[in-house]
This record gives sequence, C-alpha cells and structure tokens, in this order.
Amino acid sequence: MERLFYLLSFLQVVTGLYLVWHALLWLNYVRKRLQTDPGFYSPQVAVICPCKGNEPGLERNLVSLTEFERQNYEIFFVLASDKDPARNIVDRVAKSSKVKCNLIIAGNPIQSGEKVNNLRVAIEQLPPEFEVIAFCDSDGRPGRSWLHHLVAPLADSGIGATTTMRWFIPTRTNFPTAMLAAWNAPVVTMLGEKGRNFCWGGGTSILRTTLEQSGVMEDWKRSVSDDYSLTRALERVGKPIVFIPECLTPSYIDTNFDGLLDFTNRQILITRVYAERIWRAALLTHSLYCLTLLVGLALILSDFVAQRPVFHLMTLAMLPVLLSAIRGAIRLHGVTEAMPSVRAQFGGQGWIYVLLPSIVPFLYLANFINSLVTRTIRWRGVTYELLGPDQIRIVGR
Repeated sequence: MERLFYLLSFLQVVTGLYLVWHALLWLNYVRKRLQTDPGFYSPQVAVICPCKGNEPGLERNLVSLTEFERQNYEIFFVLASDKDPARNIVDRVAKSSKVKCNLIIAGNPIQSGEKVNNLRVAIEQLPPEFEVIAFCDSDGRPGRSWLHHLVAPLADSGIGATTTMRWFIPTRTNFPTAMLAAWNAPVVTMLGEKGRNFCWGGGTSILRTTLEQSGVMEDWKRSVSDDYSLTRALERVGKPIVFIPECLTPSYIDTNFDGLLDFTNRQILITRVYAERIWRAALLTHSLYCLTLLVGLALILSDFVAQRPVFHLMTLAMLPVLLSAIRGAIRLHGVTEAMPSVRAQFGGQGWIYVLLPSIVPFLYLANFINSLVTRTIRWRGVTYELLGPDQIRIVGR
C-alpha cells in the first residue's frame, strides 16, 4: 500500500506542477488580453437573455444589460410563459431602460430544454438587421464594457464565436455557498489562448451568419444544452472559439446543500452527455487526487497508531494540496485583474478560491458517481431525462 501511495503521490506532484505551469500561461493570456484595444467594430447586436422565475438579484442583473457602453444593440428578454414571475421585473426594467428592450414569449418546448427553446424562438423572430447575437444569463451581472469587448473580435469573420465564463461571488459564506464558488472556479482556467475552448451560454457572441451556417438551430430542437450544442456545431464547421477573460461575469450566489448538489450534479451530467471527452478526463484527474489523499490518510493513521514516523507521509500527502492552493491563488489573481470593479467585493473571501479547491475534487467525485447512475436532471422547475446529445424527454414540470 505504501508503494501505491508513493506512485500516486509522484503522479499528483507531476500533474500539479503541470497545472501550475498551465495556470501561469493562463494568467499571462489574461494580462495580454487586458492590454488589447478592442477597436471600433460596432455592428447591430441582439442581446438575448432568457429569464425564468424571480431569482435573487434579478432586477439588478437585468438592469446591467441596459448599461453597456459603446455598442449598437437591443435587448431581447425571453420567457416561456407570460405568467412567469419574472415578467413584472422584465417589464419594469424595459420601461426604465434607455436601450430598446423587447419581450418574447417562446411557449413550452416539446423535445428540447426550456432555455434552448427560448433561444431558438427568439433567434427565429429577430429582424434581419442584427448582424451579431450575444447570449447572456439572467443570473449574471456583466460590466459596462462587457458587450463591446465580447463582440469586438468578431470583426474577424474567421472566428466562430467569442465566449467568457461566470465567477461565483458568495453573498454569504455558509459552507454550501462557499463550496459552490470553489467548485466553479477551476472551470475558468479550462479556457485559454490555445486548446479546445467551449462556449458558455451566459456569455457568448457569434455572427448571425456563422450561427446559421453551423446548424445549431436544428440541434437545439432536441437538446437541453445551449452552450455544448453550439460548441459541437462550431467544431463541425471548423470554427474556433476565442476566450475573452476581460468579460468574466460576476454571479452572486447564496445556496444550501440541496442547491449545491442540484447545480453541480446537473453540470456534470450534462457534460457527460454532451462532452464525454472532458467528462472522462475530469473523472480520471479527480479520482486519482481523491485516491491519493485517502490512501495517504490511511497510511498516516496506521503508522501513527503503530508509533512509526509519519512526517514523510504527511509531506507527500500535503504536496498535492499545496499545489492546488498555488493554482487557486494564481487563478484568483487573474480574476481580480480581469474584474477590477468587483475586486473589493471579494473582501475576505480569498480563502474560498485558494483553500477550498483542495477538497472540491471529493464533491466532483460525488457528481461523477451521480452521473453514472442517473440520466435525470431538474432545471428551473422542469425535470428532463437526457437520453443522448440529440434526444431528451421532459419528465415533469
């Protein structure tokens, strides 16, 4: 068992050092992007925001979409039903907005997810003058320059889409909320200058012609995942996805254990169905990390009881944890540079993003196990069974 621990520790240290190097490359890319002039490309943009329910902070989130600077755009709020509780807030925001706001009632889907159906119906109703489509989520609060920076690279028609990522900021630091923020944080460094980036539905822009040529509108008729389906469609037509870190989007959260598990289980199951390559790699990485710590803990306890030296075992067990904390610190440093307007709001929360990621793999492991035993998710009050990337079944509303 001790030899197994030495082997696992060696693999974890090598992997950890590689990931620290990767995090440094990511930080360098963030800094390079922050020094990039976005230019003057300013096409007519349709900002599409699906909404459902009166979630905390919704009105302030939607107001932020009306405050973008230097951009020629209109907002399209989309609801599945005109009786949705979000309707009153959408109407209030639209009434006070200086930017033209439109409301689209998409109706209930039959063979797709509600959010995907909202997007598809909204795009089908867009007037022809809109050259670019930008997608955002109702739980994000983007900054004033967000839209201009997200759209600017599309001046190069060779780009498939631009995308960014959310950054969870706890409004209170109970354990489930802190764990959700820590669980989400590593996703930010999965996107970068090189490699196979993926679209995030809460912050993606795309030329309308590119979207139509990709065939994603057809895919969305039978999908529950807007962003993974768009990623797959762009891969089919060989169009790259560019990560825009200066558009990182703060999302303010407050959850409990049920909410934590609902969100994380849903994300991992969707990843298994729509991006199995990413799912398999993450499963292997997190499983080996957890196994290393558990074997190390068992050896330390065994040797301690037997009154044998344990310092060397403790050192080996702590090295992967230390490397995880270093990656977390690098990631946090890059995020605070990319989002200076919310830097002060992190306050004393830095430990969430630096220390908690060392135990997050155990939550991921629970998510992976869940994704192996069920194909069912519940999302915004609707239960779906994911039979495949192109086949879902609505179980209940």
